[in-house]
Amino acid sequence: MSPARNVKIGIDVGGTFTHAVALDAARMALLGKARVPTTHDAEEGVARGVVQALQAVLAECRIDPGEVALIAHSTTQATNALLEGDVAPVGILGMGRGLDGWLARRQTRFGAMPLAPGRELRTCHRFLDLRAGLGRDRVLALVAELRSEGAEAFVVSEPFGIDRPEREAQVAEWIAESGLPATSAAAISQLYGLRVRTRTAAINASMLPVMLRTADLTERSVRAAGIAAPLMIMRSDGGIMDVAEMRRRPILTMLSGPAAGVAAALMYARISDGVFLEVGGTSTDVSVIQNGRPMIRPAEVGGHRLALQTLDVRTLGVGGGSLPRAAHGRVHDVGPRSAHIARLRYVAFAGAAVGAFTPRRLRPRAGDPDDYLALAADGAAEPGFAFTTTEAALLLGLARDLPGADGASAERAAAALGRELGLAPRQVCEQIQECAAAKVRHCIERMVHDYRLDPELLQLVGGGGGAEAVVPHAAARLGLPHSITAHADVISAIGVALGMIRETIERGVLSPSEADLLQVRAEARAAVIRMGADPVTVSVRVEVDPQRKRLLATAQGTPELRTRELHGSRPDAGALAALAMKALPAGTTRVAAVAEAAPLHVFQGERVQRRAFGLLRRGTRPACVVDHDGVVRLKLAHAEVVALPLAQVAGRLPDLTEASTRYGDAGGLLPDLFVLAAGRVLDLSGLVSLDQAQAVLRAECEL
Repeated sequence: MSPARNVKIGIDVGGTFTHAVALDAARMALLGKARVPTTHDAEEGVARGVVQALQAVLAECRIDPGEVALIAHSTTQATNALLEGDVAPVGILGMGRGLDGWLARRQTRFGAMPLAPGRELRTCHRFLDLRAGLGRDRVLALVAELRSEGAEAFVVSEPFGIDRPEREAQVAEWIAESGLPATSAAAISQLYGLRVRTRTAAINASMLPVMLRTADLTERSVRAAGIAAPLMIMRSDGGIMDVAEMRRRPILTMLSGPAAGVAAALMYARISDGVFLEVGGTSTDVSVIQNGRPMIRPAEVGGHRLALQTLDVRTLGVGGGSLPRAAHGRVHDVGPRSAHIARLRYVAFAGAAVGAFTPRRLRPRAGDPDDYLALAADGAAEPGFAFTTTEAALLLGLARDLPGADGASAERAAAALGRELGLAPRQVCEQIQECAAAKVRHCIERMVHDYRLDPELLQLVGGGGGAEAVVPHAAARLGLPHSITAHADVISAIGVALGMIRETIERGVLSPSEADLLQVRAEARAAVIRMGADPVTVSVRVEVDPQRKRLLATAQGTPELRTRELHGSRPDAGALAALAMKALPAGTTRVAAVAEAAPLHVFQGERVQRRAFGLLRRGTRPACVVDHDGVVRLKLAHAEVVALPLAQVAGRLPDLTEASTRYGDAGGLLPDLFVLAAGRVLDLSGLVSLDQAQAVLRAECEL
């Protein structure tokens, strides 16, 4: 009898399909996958599809429930609730006294809060004057008044509640004891700013009823299948959290779906510096990874900023099934409508039975332009087929992994469209690809500008079922290298299964002391360990934002120590050097191993760049860190590498950084610092002073 496997299951909820994968956690091998239609219209919502996908992959891979170590899934429930206005009316209970109380009366009252075009969150408000004390009966009387106005979920908010959260917590507890969903503003955010914090808590509370129903249904179904493993949910920052935490803070699941792809880029594709494009049938999610970290930004709902960080994922209206638009004898755009939305079949999968195609013009939905191109088969009156970016990529030789695709059908369709437009079939394909690439190029160029990325260190990595239809041509137009991930069609489900347990702690601090840094770092580390991360795997990045007076610590870890990767056996020293050479900018020479902190290897090269008219030359020393599995963990366009015992690094930092420190009116600007220790890359680049870097580094050395 074969030994029991240690299986992780990841489930990704997409717009069209819900994908599930099973991974053998010991061997980090893909055991199998399953796909079911996403159940948007079911009474239970997308939760039914999650359960169906789980059951399908268990049957497909013959997995015994006792073998399942973890189940994780993404969710569109929170995002859909906001877009569709499927939220509960919220009663806001402001509290305060004196001048603070006068301000709280105004800053905790919102009326109708905009969510999306045509959708809003209805709120009602009462104020509890703390000069008369804090009493349970007074609180519940105000709650009863709010309920009479329709409130179904409740928020408690007090000025400076993050400094003294006890009163908010007590009032929220009294409300919860009466059987009503309630949250305190301080439990959602630790940032100063009463209005923003209250708004964030109100949106969180509005999701509680629908999210609690979904969580309960999913958990009951999982337990009914005999699975006792933890049930985790993908967060909007690329981490996963347990279902108990989701019940408390469902707002953290906004953008859960796109975050799954970013998790895959980090954990599976192992991008250290690049742009990840997850290409579906209708849209493409674009995200940036720099120094092994995804970029984040403040979340917004209805045009209003929230006290919450999400991944910076930008969605484009172009995908593998995008329909072309044509006028005046040329293709002038692709998307945002797709074959799926127009209910058309892909020509490439029409089969040989369709002998001829006739071009038709199409208006996919009311209000859309009527210049979308479609095809009718064998003279049929109504169009039934689409010639999309996928067919264009297939005929141009860009898409090579399309099982079941029929190039002959695509060629007949391209010829028909060419006759309609007065173009050669290849020109039709090229114009479609050019339009798709232009949308991607503009987005990436903007992100390169926003984050001051070095184009010479970037690569494009494609995932999703439509990756080959969009990424290769876009990469060529940008002049960047590209790759398509293995198992691209289920890359997000893999990302969910491999997702890290992640937590971010934010504090509003005017001038953070060493004690402040260490406290927020310890809180973030403790939070992910409490949620199930193995302490050995936990890393914490501390950032100081002096402009916004903010202190932020992001901790991440995995439920177990991973010693092997999905990509097979480990490369030897020569192969590691070759990988380093490939990762460094073009023109780098004389690459050599210069340091090692097992299992991490540091390679450095030399690069000479010509300036204007070739008269001036500037030398740089690019470097990269490669681990013993061949994964590039860090790339730098120029670096100074120093090998020291870890215990000596903190004390030597003043000497090591002096030559690279730049001085201005605000004092010295610390260079970006990275320390390799115990298999980890310690990123100190978010700190602004030498004292802060030394404090965090000393704390790391004590682990």
